[in-house]
Amino acid sequence: MSNFAEHVDDYLRLRRSFGFKLEEHERLLRKFATYMDDLAAEFVTIELALAWALEQEVPAGSVVPATRLLVVRGFARYMIGLDPRTEIPPTQLIPARRQRRTPFIYSSADIAALMEHARIGISYRLVAATHETLIGLLAVTGMRISEAIKLDRADIDWTDAILLVRESKFNKSRYLPLHPSTLDALERYAAVRDRLCPNPVGPSFFVSLRHGRLYDCAVQKTFRRVCQHAGVGATAPFPPRLHDLRHSLAVNTLLGWYREGADVHARLPVLSTYLGHLNPGYTYYYLSAAPELLAHAAGMRDSYWEGPS
Repeated sequence: MSNFAEHVDDYLRLRRSFGFKLEEHERLLRKFATYMDDLAAEFVTIELALAWALEQEVPAGSVVPATRLLVVRGFARYMIGLDPRTEIPPTQLIPARRQRRTPFIYSSADIAALMEHARIGISYRLVAATHETLIGLLAVTGMRISEAIKLDRADIDWTDAILLVRESKFNKSRYLPLHPSTLDALERYAAVRDRLCPNPVGPSFFVSLRHGRLYDCAVQKTFRRVCQHAGVGATAPFPPRLHDLRHSLAVNTLLGWYREGADVHARLPVLSTYLGHLNPGYTYYYLSAAPELLAHAAGMRDSYWEGPS
């Protein structure tokens, strides 16, 4: 009888040795291993993989079942080397009709309102200062929330105004230059933090109420409350997310370039590097992220074809 929990450990260890993080894969494969071990299954079959992927009800059109099956497919390809009886689920067995969610593009007024409500609407002074500064930093740098949470005190070069994003997505690090006003805001937060948290747990720049590193889920929950109280995105088709601050930075940067008549396509690799994308292809998504941006792109295209008058 196979012990699928142990096989999952070995599989994840092997994949991570090549630089993959696989947090979501681990979560799903742990559940799949429990499912298989509870059934005393000896090897992976298409029938069992499909049954597990579809065992929980999800909203119509959800990509969750397809994602589950895709994760099991990768695991099965590993397992076939250990047990030739293993069956690998074919691709598209569960169609994945994944569509990108339209991002909420924050205005400057939205960001100011969010920071104000974090400052005055959160009871604990340390938590208020943390979230006010965190929102501002995400808005002006486009950092991922995971990158901001991972930020350590030593990652900020106060002399040269440079922030180090360490081993982020795809295990890549990058440096972000900071505007003097951003550096001032970080210094003010550091002073409040050190006064209210003189004995932190670890080197984290942003600290929680328990004086340790922030947790993503807790930050997201607090941000949703701040949005609701500030009335930001109240009429939007989808609730605003923290990640939309990253979208907003990218879109507003592209809009600024279009408005000044810059060669956007020539500058796109710069934005791609700043955001930490693997290649500029990922950054092209932002060209369709806002109606105004599409209008600018279309206008420049028409001007190109018409030529000088």
